[in-house]
Amino acid sequence: MPKSWFAVLASLVLIVGLASTPAGAQSLDQLRASGAVGERFDGYAEAMGGASGQARALVSQVNAKRRRLYQQRAAEQRVSAGQVGRVFAQQIMQRAPRGTPFLTESGRWTRK
Repeated sequence: MPKSWFAVLASLVLIVGLASTPAGAQSLDQLRASGAVGERFDGYAEAMGGASGQARALVSQVNAKRRRLYQQRAAEQRVSAGQVGRVFAQQIMQRAPRGTPFLTESGRWTRK
C-alpha cells in the first residue's frame, strides 16, 4: 500500500469518532443499525426516508466533518477528495453495525 494511502487510512480514527456523535438520545451507530441512516460508497452518510429531523441534522453534521477531512487528506496526498472518500467508505462499512443500509456504486441499497 502506498505511504499516502496509509496516511489516509490512519485518519480513520477521526471518522470512527464522528460515528458516535449523539443526536438526542441516538448515536450515528444506533441510527444506522435501525436503518434510519445509511452509508454510501463515496464515504458519506445518508438519512433514509422517514428519518427524524434529528437524524437528518446529525447526517449533515457528520457529512460536513467528513467533507473537510476528505478535502484535507486529498490536498496532503495530491489525490481527489472523492478518492479519499471511497477509501474511508470501505472502512466505515466494515465498522458499521449490523442492519446498516449501504448504497453501492451501482445505486442499489443493501444491508450489512
